[in-house]
Amino acid sequence: MNAHRSDDGLDSTIAALAASDGDALAKADAEGIPDSAEVLDWSAMVQRVVLGERDLSALRAVVPTLVERLARILRTTTLPAGLEPERAALQLVRRLPRVRATLAQDVEAAFEGDPAATGYAEIVAAYPALRAITTYRIAHELHRLGVPLLPRIMSEHAHARTGIDIHAGARIGRRFFIDHGTGVVIGETCQIGDRVVIYQGVTLGALAPRKGQRLRGVKRHPTIEDDVTIYAAATILGGDTVIGRGSVIGGNVWLTHSVPPCSKVQIESPRLQLDRDEQCIECLDQLSWDI
Repeated sequence: MNAHRSDDGLDSTIAALAASDGDALAKADAEGIPDSAEVLDWSAMVQRVVLGERDLSALRAVVPTLVERLARILRTTTLPAGLEPERAALQLVRRLPRVRATLAQDVEAAFEGDPAATGYAEIVAAYPALRAITTYRIAHELHRLGVPLLPRIMSEHAHARTGIDIHAGARIGRRFFIDHGTGVVIGETCQIGDRVVIYQGVTLGALAPRKGQRLRGVKRHPTIEDDVTIYAAATILGGDTVIGRGSVIGGNVWLTHSVPPCSKVQIESPRLQLDRDEQCIECLDQLSWDI
């Protein structure tokens, strides 16, 4: 079967698809788009090494491979001036021991903070929050090096798998614990201190004036100081918003202003109204419970 006949009317379609008229998709192609599958496979390999590999012989075999594969991926995208693929790959891999040490503290914080955890292995093998944080810690090092696209591909894949959205540009301290985690959003310019605990549905986001790219490089997301706990579905917005050290932010709180250290912020308890359905009660009284 012929793939194409000259009289099937597809010539104009093919020509239009091949045309490059400078639209956003053409610009994206010109910037260089790495193979997402290759990026994610490399990321998975790094995570296996960082979280679980201890055999010296295995590490001697796999670590150079990590450098080679990352350099190959980086050659397919546009890097900042002066950043060579091989040098960037080597720098990233040299940082992995520090990443591992930080992740060990994150695991410790999860174990200490979650009475449902039966052991460290359960956290490493099964907790989606640790998967998201692990991806973030590696992607953050790429971001610090100035590597484009790869950190975002990694972060969005973790987001899709775990429901936790952590931008690689955020700065997050030691012993970070996300409990449950579904729906957590942490923006690019967020700064988070040490020993911070966040529950599901928390948003650390930006106020949304219609300025778009004019806000690039501006701090848009809040600062969370050390020893803060933020309960479920709280929303904290704005680059000037600082949550002081040792504060507790209650569930469903909406904050766009700073609070001093050791604050407790909560919405006023709602008044509950209870009415009894007398007809339902009569119906229940008539039920026979004989078996």
